[in-house]
Amino acid sequence: MASVIVVGAGINGVTAAIELKKRGHKVILADPGPLPHPLAASTDISKAVRTAYGADEEYAALAERSIPLWREWNRQFDTELFHEIGFLFLRQHQMQPGDFEFESLRVLEQEGRKVERIDSATLRERFPAWKAEHYRDGFFERQAGYVKSGRVVALLIERAKSLGVELREGNQFTGLDEGDGRVKGVLLDNGQRISGDLVVMAVGAWTPYVLPFTRKFFRATGQPVFHLKPRQPELFASERFPVFGADISTTGYYGFPLSRDGVVKIANHGPGREMSPESPERAVTPQEEKDLREFLSWTFPTLTDALIVYKRICLYCDTRDGHFWIAPDPERPGLVVATGDSGHGFKFAPVLGEIVADAVEGKSNPLLEKFRWRPEIRPGEAKEAARFTPDL
Repeated sequence: MASVIVVGAGINGVTAAIELKKRGHKVILADPGPLPHPLAASTDISKAVRTAYGADEEYAALAERSIPLWREWNRQFDTELFHEIGFLFLRQHQMQPGDFEFESLRVLEQEGRKVERIDSATLRERFPAWKAEHYRDGFFERQAGYVKSGRVVALLIERAKSLGVELREGNQFTGLDEGDGRVKGVLLDNGQRISGDLVVMAVGAWTPYVLPFTRKFFRATGQPVFHLKPRQPELFASERFPVFGADISTTGYYGFPLSRDGVVKIANHGPGREMSPESPERAVTPQEEKDLREFLSWTFPTLTDALIVYKRICLYCDTRDGHFWIAPDPERPGLVVATGDSGHGFKFAPVLGEIVADAVEGKSNPLLEKFRWRPEIRPGEAKEAARFTPDL
């Protein structure tokens, strides 16, 4: 068995560390901390779980595998991490072939999954917070919902430690330890070297900054997130206000029901602003807040003037084609990079670890062809179904 260093204890890193340890490897999980890391994309109150993925049947199938495992994690951890309240996908105009929503519904119906078509009349009756006349078509995915993402990461870190994963917290990664034509470990900011047979870099939006040679493959983008305090909280309870995508291919907006803290989380996923995770510009701009208010007035009138109690920029690690990048570096033996489009990874948490572990061990996995090392992909080749599939 190998000695594996996993750098980054977000959802990719911690699930990979757990799976590799289960397979008998010696595993060190390194992260500067604190954990869950406050700047990581994984650290938030909620992330969406759903199987709707446009025309991409592989992602839909992967999400379908994940859902029963989320239910199993609820049982194993004896807490409701996954809230199976459904997901509402709506469009302002009738769905047409090629639309993200249309293609998602086609794939879901083809696979016999539980979905329900929604029109303006149904929306007005069952989901009264919406300005129904502006959203004419869509569907409700029943076997979907959200997870408490920060809580999930915290529990998985404790599980990793209980399995014997060695956690190195408190020092920054500064570089790869390379020699004899391969990667032999990592260097930390305290001058320490950690040696290992293999290194897995699972650092999300930090990837193009700590591994500068990957900047031609990855782009770290900031997306605004808002927590609002509604004046009529009863309209936003989960039974009347499930997780939603509001014509997301056009508006970019998605959101979640009322939390235990009494806030509604609404965020935007679009081209984003390129920035480093440590950038001083990592703050919501006045224009982003203005755009939110305009969206609210069009979509949720009672939230138009709601108090914003918290706002942040969530960073994604975007690949050029919108797919994960889980692959050995062909030019640096001993290095595996596991990142890419951290905007849609969390829902796959129960199966991510095995995919990364298969890449580390060189095992056959049909998804690893999709997530291979692919420098040939050029900017602008992303499909709509990939661009508009945020982790929500």
